[in-house]
Amino acid sequence: MSNKTTFLAAILASTLLAQPGSARLTAERPGAAPSPSQSVGAEPAAPQRVRPNFLVIVADDLGWSDLGTFGGEIATPNLDALANRGVRFTGFHAAPTCSPSRSMLLSGVDNHEAGLGTMLEARSASLATRPGYEGFLNDRVASIAELLQQDGYRTLMSGKWHLGLTEDRGPAARGFERSYALLQGDGNHFGVDQRGIWKRLNANSTYRYNGKFVLYPTGRYSADYFAERLINFLDEGAKEKRPFFAYLAFTAPHWPMQAPPETIAKYKGRYDAGYEVLRAERLERQKRLGLVALDQQPHPLGGVKPWETLTPSEKAFEARKMEVYAAMVDRMDQNVGRVIAELKRTGRYENTVIVFLSDNGAEGRKLDAPLLPPSVPIDRLKRLIDNSLSNIGSATSYVGYGPGWAAANSSPSWLTKGYPTEGGTRVAAFASGRGVIGSGRIARGYLSIVDVAPTLLALAGIQQPQTFKGRSILPFEGRSMVPVLEDTSAEIHNPTEPLGTELFYRRALRKGDWKAVYLPPSDRATVSGSGKWLLFNLATDPAETTDLAVAQPQKLAELVADWDRYAKEKGVALPDAGVSGK
Repeated sequence: MSNKTTFLAAILASTLLAQPGSARLTAERPGAAPSPSQSVGAEPAAPQRVRPNFLVIVADDLGWSDLGTFGGEIATPNLDALANRGVRFTGFHAAPTCSPSRSMLLSGVDNHEAGLGTMLEARSASLATRPGYEGFLNDRVASIAELLQQDGYRTLMSGKWHLGLTEDRGPAARGFERSYALLQGDGNHFGVDQRGIWKRLNANSTYRYNGKFVLYPTGRYSADYFAERLINFLDEGAKEKRPFFAYLAFTAPHWPMQAPPETIAKYKGRYDAGYEVLRAERLERQKRLGLVALDQQPHPLGGVKPWETLTPSEKAFEARKMEVYAAMVDRMDQNVGRVIAELKRTGRYENTVIVFLSDNGAEGRKLDAPLLPPSVPIDRLKRLIDNSLSNIGSATSYVGYGPGWAAANSSPSWLTKGYPTEGGTRVAAFASGRGVIGSGRIARGYLSIVDVAPTLLALAGIQQPQTFKGRSILPFEGRSMVPVLEDTSAEIHNPTEPLGTELFYRRALRKGDWKAVYLPPSDRATVSGSGKWLLFNLATDPAETTDLAVAQPQKLAELVADWDRYAKEKGVALPDAGVSGK
């Protein structure tokens, strides 16, 4: 995304921030040298404020409507309580998939600049040497952990990394003092077969504890164990005076759909009515909660078999997958509750700012095995998998929940993970805790995952440096959300500056309420007009149902030209000679 003027009016009005584009607070940081204006013998300065702790929680492939406070029926009391104490964001956007989003979250800049121009797993050989496509968080950026650690924060991480597989590109090398990390983008949630056939086929997941390879404790559920490791890190520093930055990156509810049987049992029979019914139920709750307009209609379902056309065995299979998915979200929520309980037990909860978000939209592909390089004999691997109805959800099953449930969980938006449409990039997100004026209010308008890093630095009283460890680093592209967090009257304006997105050659450009979308002809999930730029007015059509390209050709041309400039500025790689998609 390009540098933007989001919240400019609010930022200029705020007494907390200095000039636009700066994350610096006007107050001096604890331990900083006296201001030149302070003369010897002057009245002593007021006591410096205690800097806040930060807890950033990331869910993996969570649907926009999964949480109760966003319209879902899944039991999420802990996350709901945090959101209802704070402020929910209905226009928060990430990248279309996980590793690009995580690079933007930790760096505050566009994924094409931070090193994840595409996912490493999908990168072609021709892109391997292209700047911005390194496949790891590169040296053009400093992570938020590095910057906070440099300024005295204790930095902790547990969960999914997905930003580099080697020791020098892992969390321990990018600013995390204590870390327990899954290096790849997904893995068995119970950690099975780390030394057997999966390993010999190079299909197993790998973990690092403080930079060193370790084996995951087989049988432990991922959400339980990641939370436990973070709680241990927090407990180790409970008596320290340093503030902390804790990053809890769950792999739930990313496929494979797996969860403890006792949690799955809570949802038996809940989804027997099918995905169309669930979609309608969730949209109705969203309306009652004030999240969407009362007359909001969902984007028409495409590429999904109607529930009524399924056989009884197909319905049972589909319902079971959603039961397991719900259990994954439920179990994640339980573990958020464990972490919050630890903060309260040690007296650090009231001084902690909590940010929660999903890394992208719901995953809509039908998956029955890992996505692996062509060199891996998938047929041999599938012999290790038991996807029978009675076994779905166990450690030896391996399924995704498919497009029907993903569409329901993304309601009312269009498409799902992997696409630059609202269904792929608009994600559930909220902030809560110290200094957040909340009580369950809803902040509307465009926010971005690149806004998180400058927000944390602003709250910590730190200005982003121009260099880090002797190298120049890119300035943040995001804007601090502090005015929105601390002032209920702060308006959130949709940015009039163009904001570009690209992944897998799928493209989008947001400018004010207007959005242009291009999906390549090869995409099977595209609408009529595939291979052409589409145009939507999100103010009147947030579900992207009505293409205005023919009715508004000048506006479309303006946005396409803006996207071309974005692609050139960020070094976006495209399969053809031009960047317009024509």
